[in-house]
Amino acid sequence: MIKTIVVHIDGSARQDSRLCAAARLACEHEAHLVGSASTGISWVDVALLAGSVEPPVPVVDVDALRATARQRLEAFTTQAARLGVASIEARLAEEDAAFGLLLQSRYADLLVLSQDPAQAGKGESTPRGLPAHLALHGVRPVLVVPETYGDAPIAGTVVAGWDGSSQALRAIDAALPLLCRAGSVKLVLVNPDTATGLHGEEPGADLALYLARHGVPVEVIVERTSATVGATLVQVARDSGAGLIVAGAYGHSRYREWVLGGATRELLERAPVPLLLAH
Repeated sequence: MIKTIVVHIDGSARQDSRLCAAARLACEHEAHLVGSASTGISWVDVALLAGSVEPPVPVVDVDALRATARQRLEAFTTQAARLGVASIEARLAEEDAAFGLLLQSRYADLLVLSQDPAQAGKGESTPRGLPAHLALHGVRPVLVVPETYGDAPIAGTVVAGWDGSSQALRAIDAALPLLCRAGSVKLVLVNPDTATGLHGEEPGADLALYLARHGVPVEVIVERTSATVGATLVQVARDSGAGLIVAGAYGHSRYREWVLGGATRELLERAPVPLLLAH
């Protein structure tokens, strides 16, 4: 079940779309929605303020950072209520965004973030690569929402990538509350013949049966293609009108993914709909 959702609050232009997605899920699952705003005050800042370290640079204005974060949380509370969320909590984290969200995600069912912008905007307070960092190092699934999301149904049609890996299985299990509500789930296998040891005699059949026993309306789609895994999942999502893509994060090492290019990286950059990742 999804009963606690944490959504990242940073006041950026992309916040509206991710809050819209988080609020929709909170309403559908009768979940508690936590808006988390970080002050960005690191342990180094604390040490400088305590006078234990000689400051090499001007000390941050802590009061101003806290005031800004509180203002963002007030706006979040108002907007979440307007979107119909019944149970709302505003949480101020005296940490940088990455550390604060990692800690809070331990006590939530889902963490909602935005897709990295194509280019860092002026005054952007959220570090690039935050979704990838939390998907790799966190213990809970991450929902990455594109800025173009506009309150469309998330679990109407779902595309779930399946390659037999433990990461893909964790993502699909994490998405079960959404898959059970879906009208259609496309279980997509891309070139499964290259990984015969991870599939049974009929690729996808065993997992489809597992999902069907949970009441998931599942259809197995086998794609034999020269396109990348990420591009194939995106195309199937577009063709089927899917509102959600589910995938395992970083089946290879993160270094290999980012140097050679991998499905996780491609999906984080190109997914046109919300993307649920788990590692």
